[in-house]
Amino acid sequence: MDTTTQGLLFALLGAVLGAGVVLAFRISDRQMHAVPPQPEPTVPPGVATVLGVLRSSALVVDERDRVVKASAPAYVMGLVSGDALTVPDLVDVVRQVRRDGQIRDTELVMRRGHEGPPVHVTARVAPLSSRLVLALVEDRTRERRVEAIRRDFVANVSHELKTPVGALNLLAEAVEEAADDPEAVTRFAGRMQTESARLTRLVQQIIELSRLQGDDPLLDPRPVDVDTLVARAIDQSAIDAQSRGIEVVQDGARGVKLLGHADEVALALGNLVSNAVAYSPDSSRVVVTAKPGETTVELSVTDQGIGIPAEEIDRIFERFYRVDPARHRSTGGTGLGLSIVKHVAASHGGDVRVWSVEGQGSTFTLELPRRTTLAPEERTVRQAQEGPE
Repeated sequence: MDTTTQGLLFALLGAVLGAGVVLAFRISDRQMHAVPPQPEPTVPPGVATVLGVLRSSALVVDERDRVVKASAPAYVMGLVSGDALTVPDLVDVVRQVRRDGQIRDTELVMRRGHEGPPVHVTARVAPLSSRLVLALVEDRTRERRVEAIRRDFVANVSHELKTPVGALNLLAEAVEEAADDPEAVTRFAGRMQTESARLTRLVQQIIELSRLQGDDPLLDPRPVDVDTLVARAIDQSAIDAQSRGIEVVQDGARGVKLLGHADEVALALGNLVSNAVAYSPDSSRVVVTAKPGETTVELSVTDQGIGIPAEEIDRIFERFYRVDPARHRSTGGTGLGLSIVKHVAASHGGDVRVWSVEGQGSTFTLELPRRTTLAPEERTVRQAQEGPE
């Protein structure tokens, strides 16, 4: 082998050894600077236990916005799907908390499904560790609805009170100006009495509705004679019915008793009969029917009146809602009668239903408990006190 060939071999060998050294250095350097694999974040045992018993929606989110733990209500509310948060606004709040570590309270509006009603929630989001964020979410939809109903109630009461009060003011001025005209004074005085009666009825129904609106169940329901209740309700509307030739009759079973508060049930049934008379044509018929069941009694009031449009049936139990505002003005209605009926049914653990065809008439059915389940010894005492039905 000549000198030139040996030089080339030595040069090639040196190049290979140099490349190997460089490669080994780079591999060593890469291993030194490589980030070791991070273990998956785990939820502290105490937190997991608390989430399992919470009634509110609670969830823990990791640094990749994955839900690693959630309470059952969070799934029911639709906050979580698989391991992902489904509310973009909540995801944004979680990321903000992860960045700066500050606890945040916020209100969000979300929907269950694409066409579901809006759900109002409050969320409290806080850092749980360097990698985990905890979110507590409460459904406030019902509270918002109650607040809206209260605002509407106050606004409607104010509006309804303005009408008779304003009318009385104008009529008083008219009486003063017509002091020398006895006929005018008599006419205006009659209208003042009408407006005064309307104002009194409105205030009384507002008081009754305020007393009933809690829907608290009756603590001590008593046996109530249905025949007596029906007689009271018919007598309450007797003058208005007679003046228009409307016959109000009792039908169905007699001698039936129900469990409840006599005055409240009489108030509800009286409102149903009064409405039936007000919305019935002259010389028509209103029927009050009692139908006992095994555990309930159905009190139905049927008229041959103007009926209720199908699209309005779901709204007739709203406070101040009126199917025919013009007719309400002529009859002095307040729009509160059916709301009172609904609350009485709720406080008794019962229900109220309506069947109606526009132009043919309506039937309102108040379903109330007839008896409750009693222990044998309690049943014996109660039967001795009540006597035979």
